[in-house]
Amino acid sequence: MSRKGWIYILIGVLTLAAIFAMEYNKPKKVNWYPSYVSHHKIPYGTYVLNDLMETYFPDRVLQVQKPPFELLSRTDTIKGTYFFVNETVSFEEAELNTLLDWVGQGNTLFVASDRFEPKLLDTLNLDQTNIYNGGQLEPLFYFELSNPKLTHATVKFDRDYYTTGFDQLDTLRTTVLAQVYTRSDSTDTIKKHVNTIKQSFGNGEILLTSFPKAFTNYFILKDNNQEYTAGLLSYLDTERPIYMDNFHKSGKSFYTSPMYLFLNTKEFKWAYYLVLIGALIYIIFEGKRKQRAIPIVPPVKNQTVAFTRTIADMYFEKGELHLITKHKIDYFLEYLRSKLHVPTQDLEDETFLRNLSMRSNTDLKEIKTLMGTISKLREKQYVTETELKQLNQKIQAFKANVDGK
Repeated sequence: MSRKGWIYILIGVLTLAAIFAMEYNKPKKVNWYPSYVSHHKIPYGTYVLNDLMETYFPDRVLQVQKPPFELLSRTDTIKGTYFFVNETVSFEEAELNTLLDWVGQGNTLFVASDRFEPKLLDTLNLDQTNIYNGGQLEPLFYFELSNPKLTHATVKFDRDYYTTGFDQLDTLRTTVLAQVYTRSDSTDTIKKHVNTIKQSFGNGEILLTSFPKAFTNYFILKDNNQEYTAGLLSYLDTERPIYMDNFHKSGKSFYTSPMYLFLNTKEFKWAYYLVLIGALIYIIFEGKRKQRAIPIVPPVKNQTVAFTRTIADMYFEKGELHLITKHKIDYFLEYLRSKLHVPTQDLEDETFLRNLSMRSNTDLKEIKTLMGTISKLREKQYVTETELKQLNQKIQAFKANVDGK
């Protein structure tokens, strides 16, 4: 390779090294996916929530990995609070009925979700509504606890352009625990919407909040927001077990892919990429250099003519001229059917002879002579060499007329 080529290679290597260095030192992109998984430390994971609850209530908090229907239908010893938090918590019909029966026995159901299924809302005589930020360019909502005894009762959240709340409350049965509102550019009175409620159900209680992000890592660690989250959690009965659901989650609780370790760790990820790039470079340069010459394979020759001549010589040497004649006539009749598209059932039919004469550009008299010869030789048991030659000459002359030669 010339010196100029080595200079180009060096420039390419240095460029790739610079790109790798920039990518490696680039700040890691924040993952804002709303997973709500207990061991996820991303902004919308719930690692902080579970860590605090297990710290302050070490003997009360129990992590549940199975669906509620499976947990509650197999034992009657489950007593306490069942805690659900996810972007959307949706129960199956049998699962919801099992939970409601369990709550009616004197237990507590706490669900934090943006949306609730219609059957649960109908059971509690509730309805949901969307709350928008009033046309503001920057999204900003204010969340406050309704209990005046709780300090730092109002917090701000600026990550969503809309939130949800409850509408058409049954005020005789429902207790309002928290509200949400947004400021408007106009002078209209600020309207507050209910987003957290408590309602008795049988001998137990059901608590619903439409702001699940209040229990995420980002919200709890931001400013003094932990006071708001603690206020919501203060309604839980901490004297009895608290079952933290890990089944109804938007994110994966665990990863089954063996590549997750490499792609989720910066050092391993770039080591993996370097290996792939090195393998590609090796294939391009070494593979091209050591590639063997591909041998030229000659095409297979058409041996049909030679085979036909060999078979004909065998018949001729044995003196089986009648068989050669028979095959010669059969091939000729097949030629008439496929080439000129005429039937060959009756070789002496006048219509057949006239059609064949017109399609082959041959005199009718010659056609009759040829067909007569063929009919005569087909009936003979012994054929002389002279008769076979005459038949072949007539057939060749006929084909020459057809081809216009």
